[in-house]
Amino acid sequence: MSLWEKLKNRIKDGFFREMWRETKWMFRYIRRYRLAVFIHILLGMLATVMTLLSSVAMKMLIDVVTGFEMGGIWSAAGFMAGMMIGSILMQALSSRVAAIINVRVQNGIQAEVYDRMLRTDWQSLEVFRSGDLLNRLNGDVSAVAGGVTSFIPGLVSGVVQFTGSLVIILIYDPVMALIALVGAPVSVIASRTLMKTMREYNKRMKAIGSDVMSFHEDSLRNLTTIKSFGLMDKFSGRMRDMQGKYRDAYLEYNRFSVIVNMLMGVVGLIISAGCFAWGIYRLWTNAISYGTMTMFLQLTAMLRSSFGIIIGLVPAAISITTSAGRIIAVVELPEEEGARAAAEIPDNVTVRLDNASFGYSDDNVVLENVSFDAGPGQLVAIMGASGEGKTTMIRLLLGLIRPQEGRAVLEDEEGSILTVSASTRNAFSYVPQGNTVFAGTVAENLRMVKPEASEEEMWNALRIACAEDFVSGLPKGIYSETGELGRGFSEGQAQRISVARALLKGAPIMLLDEATSALDEKTEKKMLKNLTECGLVKTCIIVTHRPATAGICGRCFVLEGNTLQEELPW
Repeated sequence: MSLWEKLKNRIKDGFFREMWRETKWMFRYIRRYRLAVFIHILLGMLATVMTLLSSVAMKMLIDVVTGFEMGGIWSAAGFMAGMMIGSILMQALSSRVAAIINVRVQNGIQAEVYDRMLRTDWQSLEVFRSGDLLNRLNGDVSAVAGGVTSFIPGLVSGVVQFTGSLVIILIYDPVMALIALVGAPVSVIASRTLMKTMREYNKRMKAIGSDVMSFHEDSLRNLTTIKSFGLMDKFSGRMRDMQGKYRDAYLEYNRFSVIVNMLMGVVGLIISAGCFAWGIYRLWTNAISYGTMTMFLQLTAMLRSSFGIIIGLVPAAISITTSAGRIIAVVELPEEEGARAAAEIPDNVTVRLDNASFGYSDDNVVLENVSFDAGPGQLVAIMGASGEGKTTMIRLLLGLIRPQEGRAVLEDEEGSILTVSASTRNAFSYVPQGNTVFAGTVAENLRMVKPEASEEEMWNALRIACAEDFVSGLPKGIYSETGELGRGFSEGQAQRISVARALLKGAPIMLLDEATSALDEKTEKKMLKNLTECGLVKTCIIVTHRPATAGICGRCFVLEGNTLQEELPW
């Protein structure tokens, strides 16, 4: 077995296996931007070489000035100045290239992860809190992008600087080179021993960071509720408790890092003192010149610095791979069946559940042998107490979840069957319960489902949804701004804008999940009448807890104790 194979197998053993997998995943992005990364590495190497040569040029200049060597002062000074300016220029270009790579890689990874989140199987993604997903999408993606941009170039530059410094010292004084290398085994052993501890700390810090972000998001989203119940002190206390946990974890990690850095600093100081003492001795015995001594001081400092950079890349690598692992946990979730394709939906289609059963866990059966159908020209109500499974039925119809027994299908007039999945979701216009207005303008909200919609079409949809009057009263009409989560609108107004948006989609089946709960009975009745008469909706399914709403519908299904029964309308 080759040395490389042995090393590879060793890396794959134990906790290194996970880091190896995460590193391979990141290399996909390095390969994607390999030309730019190569240029970045090349510029970094040139800057390092010029810095090393400037040390040699300084030695030459001092030796000429002190008379130790013969030569032109101006030529030596010009060479030194050229190397210094060249190093600065290369570093500036390298920083610019790094910024370009970083923003491209970050945008690329973020777009890919975001797209994956949107298309991931609904149940699989539900185990993550939204704050945690945001932290992975932003913080972890930023860390990985920075790693792709800087880790390999930093490693190469550090190795070049270390090797170059060592070679120059070796040429002039092999003993000093040997003294400078004494700390290398100590540093390698220490870094290898501490890697696992560092990784555990990183995972813990990132997990706490996600919890804090989730808490921030939840509390700010429900700010009105917190204020109305007078819970400000309680939530401030919870915030301080979470800050305390983060502080304790951070300071514990910081203490660990300080001790490690201090020990490594002591080792470096001893080595520097040894190099300095040997250089003074050599200068005292006239074995070296003042220029050589000055060069040794610079090179030993560079040697120590470069070795510190290389060792410092160990915790950086751990942090980067930990972030990569958190991203992988999301992007490797199963994708929804049909998430990247849209099925052709016939004009007249019936949605059907045939003996469908579903439970979120073995001991939580929500629906059992449920049969349901709704076809063209029908206004159908689904009733039931809270928690009986009405929203679960909607999720089955939309293909967000799949029946564990039975089936969910779409059937056309000729009896052709389409199994419900993400690809059949274009058959539905969905208005969920709650406020689903996005920040932007009213027009932007409406055009989300139909970008080419004319003003006339938008106003017609608003009229059918009983939203025309209040929208026309806004300062800029449909071009008036809407706040985050429809801030500035009442719950009923936000619901009507959402219904208008669903109408514009023009899908044959409309699903209203408690979407009229904030409307008064008169407005609700008028809206439902408009929906049935407008010609834009062929089938309308309403999830409601109001008997009066169900009474408007031609058919009514009642959920009770995880079973569904059709009842005669009253």
